[in-house]
Amino acid sequence: MVQAATEGDTVVDPGLPPLGLIVGSCQVRLWGMTSAERLRRSLGRAGVSEVQPWEGRAAPGRRNLLMRDDHVYDAVLVADLAGARNTVLTTDDGRPVAANVDPGHAAAAAALLTDGGPLPEGLRAVTPSALSSVYNRALRKREKPYLVPLTEQTLPSVERRMFSGSYKGVTDLVTKYVWPAPALRVTRWCADLGITPNAVTSLSLVLVLVAMAAFWNGWFLAGLAMAWGMTFLDTVDGKLARVTMTSTKLGNVYDHGIDLIHPPFWYWAWIVGLGTVGLPLDQPWLILVVVTGGYVLQRLQEGLFLALFKMQIHIWRPFDSWFRLITARRNPNLILLTVGALAGRPDLGMVAVAVWTVASLLVHTVQIVQALAARRSGPLESWMAR
Repeated sequence: MVQAATEGDTVVDPGLPPLGLIVGSCQVRLWGMTSAERLRRSLGRAGVSEVQPWEGRAAPGRRNLLMRDDHVYDAVLVADLAGARNTVLTTDDGRPVAANVDPGHAAAAAALLTDGGPLPEGLRAVTPSALSSVYNRALRKREKPYLVPLTEQTLPSVERRMFSGSYKGVTDLVTKYVWPAPALRVTRWCADLGITPNAVTSLSLVLVLVAMAAFWNGWFLAGLAMAWGMTFLDTVDGKLARVTMTSTKLGNVYDHGIDLIHPPFWYWAWIVGLGTVGLPLDQPWLILVVVTGGYVLQRLQEGLFLALFKMQIHIWRPFDSWFRLITARRNPNLILLTVGALAGRPDLGMVAVAVWTVASLLVHTVQIVQALAARRSGPLESWMAR
């Protein structure tokens, strides 16, 4: 049985989540919302369901999580601080901005956050790097958690930093190097207009169907324009959900379900379209089996690696992360199809996709075999976590 902790005459129940207390009244709007509203959403995702302004009195019987609203906190900092006790979060230069404390320390912590001064006895101070790991497993990257001041002057740089922080570190080369700059502008525009991530995902689904129809009829360049538009919106919807704290389980299934299902239908439509324009493949069914079956097998390989080694295949070693840039997934395959269509040989573009799919399958097979051998010496660990 867990014993309640005491602070002075106050009993603190360790089973209760802390009460979120917002210190300040920052008026700067961030991604279409006030800083206080973003803090409420961020705290809610960290399990802190009750959030209110700090009004000078501590909440008895539970920890008090006080946060200045003129700063922006990485989600991992909020989550880790919510699980801490009698801890003050400071910037790298030592300015206190948040604290999770027992009730007896709440008033002193609030004064520290607003007025500064020496650290009250019984509290410990930590910087972002000391509180949280630089390895973000969910987004597959190593990146120092951000903690930045929020003013009208810093707003553009803050939004850029938050947007960068919402990006996965291991992904394909188009998503990583081409889409970030335009996606930032469109994400900011959607947030300001109140456009939801699911609305963006729905538009991407429309483009999936339009691209398939265009490929089926042999309108390859028009279809590619729709397909690339879909991949761009696929970047925007996820980033919009993360920066506005509006992601949901249903939205995640909706988005990733579309991502998972549509590529084989594009390949099928492309092969049909080749016959329409008089460039039929010699063995269209063989190519279709290779590109669609290879796509399915590659996904199964990724699932097998995750089940066997408790990590994604693309984050084990630096090579694995590099190969994710070009492996035979949708965007790298679209590059091959685009080159073929622009050269007037969409048939060779599809043949190139088939060849690259087989090559990628072989690489992933070798990765799995190597991981099985490496596991004999102990559990596998991502190179990013070292």
